[in-house]
Amino acid sequence: MVQASLKRQIPQGKDIYYSVIIPAYNEESFLPETLAGLHLAMEAVPYPGEIIVVDNDSTDKTAEVARKYGATIVPEPFRQIAKARNSGARAANGAFLVFLDADTILPPPLLNQALTLLASGTCCGGGTLLNFDSQLPYLADRLVKFWNWLSKTNKLAAGSFIFCLTPGFFAIGGFDEKTFAGEEVFLSRRMRTWGKKHNLLFTILEDHPVITSSRKFQWYSSLQIALLLLLFTIFPFALRSRSLCRFWYTRPAK
Repeated sequence: MVQASLKRQIPQGKDIYYSVIIPAYNEESFLPETLAGLHLAMEAVPYPGEIIVVDNDSTDKTAEVARKYGATIVPEPFRQIAKARNSGARAANGAFLVFLDADTILPPPLLNQALTLLASGTCCGGGTLLNFDSQLPYLADRLVKFWNWLSKTNKLAAGSFIFCLTPGFFAIGGFDEKTFAGEEVFLSRRMRTWGKKHNLLFTILEDHPVITSSRKFQWYSSLQIALLLLLFTIFPFALRSRSLCRFWYTRPAK
């Protein structure tokens, strides 16, 4: 049971057992649904957690929306996903960290399953599979299916949902701030290595995939996305270039 296992893992006297960290740049439209769903998931867990929204230099009402839903606001003026996630982790109080994207719905059983695994003493972290909130074009659907297969077979967590032990996260140095995208892949590999040294597994959960926004597939063609992913696969050092990673940082004009 999660109650017993959490008691074994949580330092005595801590009021917060886990921290959910959400990096957000101009997410006032998506955050209400994400945070409402997160509250439902947290209500199903028998120990208290906290929500940290990292306001990554937003110009809209992201912070106001987050505050309305009871989140702690951590400002991070430098626009970089890895840095925003690390800033949230440094402000966290929990023994377990959960990273959730601002446009992603967390199924209640998934949070409970992830925390139970972390508390069991057998797991250092992991991720889950991806579902999307609308029907994807054929090529995009193939890309997502390929990623889910790759994620399962190579134990790579998608950035939409990552969970890990706080000591492990800081032992490996958190997310790589030299990269402007793909930081979740590098973190997965380093956490897997750290976990192996401590006889802990890094796992991809398959029973309750997160539901994330398909907006990028609406902004860009499936072919554009496929070619971009191919570029980064062949030339991973391109992930250190903000201009080459603009796919993750720019949005079409309304």
